[in-house]
Amino acid sequence: MRLSSIFHRCRWIVMVAIALAINLSISAPASATGIYDMPISPNADNWVLDDAKQITRLNESNLNKDLKKLATETGQEVRYVTIHRLDYGETAQSFAEQIFARWFPSPEAGANQTVIVLDDVTNTIGIKSGEETAALLPEEISESITKETMKAPLIKSNSYNRAFGDATVRLAAILTGDPDPGPPVIEETINVEGTFATAEETEENRTSSTWIVVVLLILATVIPMATYYWYQSMGG
Repeated sequence: MRLSSIFHRCRWIVMVAIALAINLSISAPASATGIYDMPISPNADNWVLDDAKQITRLNESNLNKDLKKLATETGQEVRYVTIHRLDYGETAQSFAEQIFARWFPSPEAGANQTVIVLDDVTNTIGIKSGEETAALLPEEISESITKETMKAPLIKSNSYNRAFGDATVRLAAILTGDPDPGPPVIEETINVEGTFATAEETEENRTSSTWIVVVLLILATVIPMATYYWYQSMGG
């Protein structure tokens, strides 16, 4: 009775350990970013707030140089913000409007300001500009920058560096009074292969999953048995 009890207890411990291991292998969802997680005011020396960590250090440095040069030459200040996961019910556009109001609480403070926010979970982008900037950057162009200029690299290769780089080039042209270069030309292609897994891929995944289950079941059986026989060999 005592050996049987030890055997079942060991088996139960192994099963619990396996369950915990499976549970820990599934990453917990990252916490959402709210407006109060953002700085109270923008960093005077850093024009890029990459909270989502999607921009390389080299590209961030280049963006800072270009945006600082734009501000010096035109008085127009553009700031980029990336976030990872919005609060429930929040959108990139509503977040851009909130952070703009947080950083530039008066019409005078925000007159020549532009804030662009990108959420890397949904790849949606919001933009908010002050009154004087809006005269140079009307709504249709603002939407084109976020929905075409920045979206194209994200759709094609998920390139955040390219998205902000292309946006900076277009914004610099518009805000300095040069002709708008317009959005990139997106070539439409038909994906004949589709996005579904092939039969070979499906079978490979199924085989891998089957082996994992088999190994876990073997461990759940062998370890208690080994413990039982070890106990017996020690004189029980």
